[in-house]
Amino acid sequence: MNLKGKVAIVTGGNSGIGMAIVLELAKQGANIVIDYVAHPEATEALEKQVRDLGDCAIGVKADVSQVSELQNLFATAVQEFGRVDIMVNNAGIETRTSILDTTEAQYEKVLAINLKSAFFGTQLAAQQMIKQGGGGRIINITSVHEDWPMPGNTAYCLSKGGMRMLTRTAGVELAPHNILVVGVGPGAVATPINLGTMNDPALLQKLNNAIPLGRMARPEEIASLVAFLAGDGASYMTATTIFADGGIMQSSPGL
Repeated sequence: MNLKGKVAIVTGGNSGIGMAIVLELAKQGANIVIDYVAHPEATEALEKQVRDLGDCAIGVKADVSQVSELQNLFATAVQEFGRVDIMVNNAGIETRTSILDTTEAQYEKVLAINLKSAFFGTQLAAQQMIKQGGGGRIINITSVHEDWPMPGNTAYCLSKGGMRMLTRTAGVELAPHNILVVGVGPGAVATPINLGTMNDPALLQKLNNAIPLGRMARPEEIASLVAFLAGDGASYMTATTIFADGGIMQSSPGL
């Protein structure tokens, strides 16, 4: 796998799965634009890690729920590196609230960060890729919950279900331009979003018992799949989601 000379944007790139994706794409030779909204010190440390790997990285503070800030993210990427070859729509949040309790503000925030940002991130990436020629890769980090209900987390599931259809529809629409659109659907991953479970031995054991592989994924395992999808080995894959869930969707009625 070799991404030498490619330029990638990773939203929500300074923590969790996003950080692992940044480092893996850099290991494969890509230059990286790291989107973030908080913890600039973490972004600066990550930039240094990428430089130590021999690649270039810049951090750009951008609230991806705002189209104007997404536009600035792309403008900065093109100004710095001249092109965009890989777009990873990774930014996401959840509220862990049911349909009975979710407020309008919670709903709008989840849909804006998870789905709106992926829609306009895909749009802007495709426009730039068509302009520069040569095709490109758009990778949407979704979830098993794009397909698998999770009572008590309704807005999140709705946003991921929307990403499922974004991936499929955009993949078909953009195929004539050789722009491939693929979703990556993780199951439970050992990231800060799951600290509540990870810090509760009983909850963690219950979760591990439900996963056929017996454990949560490491962020690096999701990142390696993203890097594969960004490379030549995945040149005939589009308009679909690849699940990396340890088998949980096939063995458990839901969590």
